[in-house]
Amino acid sequence: MVTYRKSYMAGQYKSTDKLSYVIANDYRLLQVMSRFGISLGFGEKTIMEVCRQCGVDADTFLTIINYVKDGAENRPQRVDKVSVASVLGYLKRTHTYFLGYLFTNIRFHLLNAIDCSVQNEIAFLVLKFFDEYVEEVRKHMEYEESTVYAYVQKLLDGEFVSIDNSHLLSRHHEAIESKLKELKNLFMQYYPQTENNEKLNAVIISIYQAEEDLSIHSMVEDNIFVPAVRRLEHQARLRQPADDDPQNGGASGGNEEQLSEREKEIVACVAKGLANKEIADQLCLSVNTVTTHRRNIARKLQIHSPAGITIYAIVNKLVTLNEVNI
Repeated sequence: MVTYRKSYMAGQYKSTDKLSYVIANDYRLLQVMSRFGISLGFGEKTIMEVCRQCGVDADTFLTIINYVKDGAENRPQRVDKVSVASVLGYLKRTHTYFLGYLFTNIRFHLLNAIDCSVQNEIAFLVLKFFDEYVEEVRKHMEYEESTVYAYVQKLLDGEFVSIDNSHLLSRHHEAIESKLKELKNLFMQYYPQTENNEKLNAVIISIYQAEEDLSIHSMVEDNIFVPAVRRLEHQARLRQPADDDPQNGGASGGNEEQLSEREKEIVACVAKGLANKEIADQLCLSVNTVTTHRRNIARKLQIHSPAGITIYAIVNKLVTLNEVNI
């Protein structure tokens, strides 16, 4: 067994490797396996056999487990064999795990580990910090689901969308990870010591593991998912008629230079969540004028939803992500 593990550590996992030995070599891959919808009880089957049995794309599964095995370094990976649909499903299940199980479980054990008596104000502050952190993660993941993942699903469904927002994935990753580090430090530096710290130590260990898991999740998004989406976009563009094709209506309407300065201001206001009346008041215009501008913007950009306008505004640096009303 030891010899087998050493040979695995020296190279990449292959489709002919037994999944049981792969998991025994690195327990973290249990989470990867679960997020692909693979259950336990696979016996002595190889990775290829298990993936075929569970309807999982084996190349995508191998790409991610090898990325995790190699330390999940922050650099783009080869994605020529990666299925975007499979990675998308994996990422969605990861969100479900964090929001539906992990954070709830940590909070439960945290309540059992700290003194929540009236005299212990630090315990209440730590719990408040944790709840605020989880809410920030929730908002970030819900944003990814409703905006980024929805955009990618449209590409998978064959609907080419001229505005790319896959690069927005990493905007909040560093801030989220740094808050988890702060939470650990609050415990270790300021929480009052007691005679028995086993429960609290177990919670801190769980936070360390959550931090590692979240970091890997972020890097899979940035270095596997996003490059794979770029490839999918390129394939979608190749299927589109040429911009100067008369049957396609001439030049592309998704060019930011076509907007006037006033129209750019209105786009920024829409991205910030302002209603037409609020935009009119801010820019000293009539509501009818704002409505006309918005109609012209939609015609020029071929974008008709506030969400699409918001993506356009961010991509073209008319607003920052912090200004957006998510």
